[in-house]
Amino acid sequence: MTAVISGGNRADARRNRAKVLAAAGEVFAEQGLGVPLGEIARRAGVGAGTVYRHFPSKQALLEAVFVQHLDELVASGERRMARSAPTEAFFGFLLDVVEKSDRRGPVCDVVAADASWPRPMLRASVLRFRQVLTALLHAARRAGGVRDDIGPDDVVSLTVGCASMLAARRDRSAGRRLVQLTLDGLRPSTTVTEPQRFRDGRAVGPEAAVSCAECGATLTVRPTGRPVRYCGATCRQRARRRRLSG
Repeated sequence: MTAVISGGNRADARRNRAKVLAAAGEVFAEQGLGVPLGEIARRAGVGAGTVYRHFPSKQALLEAVFVQHLDELVASGERRMARSAPTEAFFGFLLDVVEKSDRRGPVCDVVAADASWPRPMLRASVLRFRQVLTALLHAARRAGGVRDDIGPDDVVSLTVGCASMLAARRDRSAGRRLVQLTLDGLRPSTTVTEPQRFRDGRAVGPEAAVSCAECGATLTVRPTGRPVRYCGATCRQRARRRRLSG
């Protein structure tokens, strides 16, 4: 009988811990990190003492929320590796990371910034996450689906930016479209037959060139400074006189 009661108590404790973690993730995302543990207990439907038994401080609870989040992402990445082609698995994983992280920014920031915490569980989760991401990236690169000059740190930085971008958009579908357009920048470049141009009209790239607005002579674009319009002082003065006379 004692063993049965003990087992039941352990099961209740696991359920309560899961409730607190789920409630904490929601409340931190909705109200920020200043929310008291009592509010988290209320949302979880447990007493404040239950929260403190599992998490003696808010820092411990924050770490546990982040560890759970990372472990869920690791599991998602492993499933995709097992079930999908390399490129599809990689980009699917990145979308999972972005969509599941866009509201976890405050938690991630605090955990990453406070290096004084004893956090071996968090370090282990971060390591597993990096291992899965790196494996997916290398597989996609070998398959020709990702640029060769992209590394794991680039991918992490890009997904953090995409998560912030998605969180800032009220229209989730529009936000997802922007995220997908951004992530497409990781794919190999297609062959470009004409120089690409930014909105200011300057061509880019080492071979980009434009013509003098007065005589038509070829001008090589400078990488810095104002856009080049004329081949020299003579054409510049000639164009100025024409503007004044007009």
